[in-house]
Amino acid sequence: MQKIIADLKRKQQIFADDGAKVSMLRILMADGTSANIIYRCMRWCATHRLGLVAYFFQWLNKLVNGCVIGSGANFSSGFVIMHPIGIVINSKVIGGHNITLESGVVIGDEKGKSPCLENNIFIGSGAKIIGQLSIEDNVKIGANAVLTKDAKYGSTMLGIPAKAYLKNNKGTNL
Repeated sequence: MQKIIADLKRKQQIFADDGAKVSMLRILMADGTSANIIYRCMRWCATHRLGLVAYFFQWLNKLVNGCVIGSGANFSSGFVIMHPIGIVINSKVIGGHNITLESGVVIGDEKGKSPCLENNIFIGSGAKIIGQLSIEDNVKIGANAVLTKDAKYGSTMLGIPAKAYLKNNKGTNL
């Protein structure tokens, strides 16, 4: 329950940072919140050896929200799903605090190896993160980016394959 409350408060903070002070009731009604809550219920069941019930919650999330999150995927508090449609997360994925996902994000396995996400990460719509990658703190991954290599601290990853976006003194890409 503590993680659910932390997730909801973080989502409320994201809205506030965008200039929209919304009530907790509005957050409960927001797109993606049910996917978050169902994920947390599934994860609780999985960690308490209630595999069949966890599978039910996984199926429910797919049916209601159009997203598939493996029961072994483990995200710390502050996990926010803004828009759940098309999200697919492998069971071996580990995520730190304050991870935000948009629609169509895939975080997947390659040859038995899955990504590890640290803290304060934003993943834009349609982004793909595949294989044994490390996504360090404070990383932003742009819409439709495809990560095939690690993302270093504080970087903004854009493109296919994704590369770190940098600005020189004139504001143009390097």
